[in-house]
Amino acid sequence: QVQLVESGGGLVQAGGSLRLSCAASGSIFSISAWAWYRQASGQQREWVATITTDGSTRYEDSVKGRFTISRDNAKNTVYLQMNSLRPEDTAVYYCAARRRYRSNFDYWGQGTQVTVSS
Repeated sequence: QVQLVESGGGLVQAGGSLRLSCAASGSIFSISAWAWYRQASGQQREWVATITTDGSTRYEDSVKGRFTISRDNAKNTVYLQMNSLRPEDTAVYYCAARRRYRSNFDYWGQGTQVTVSS
């Protein structure tokens, strides 16, 4: 089992920045990839970014150049640095982890609210 706890959400004005953190514990050795997802009110959850254990990263098109996903192995923490925030980035942001040889992300955090005011 892997436990994920997000933090760092809050209220920010458009154009501002936030850094989300996802602290992981448990069987971290079993994880091959980490991701951030978000879910706006009344919308489906959508993928934002992924980082693999070899450091490869991918981003959803609307956040490319504005968001950066990273990982601190010593702290067992994954980050999402969000710059140039827009009102449409408002959502609950979730951290997720995928075990080796799995196609879906199967561990999830409780989420942290990000609100961007115009």
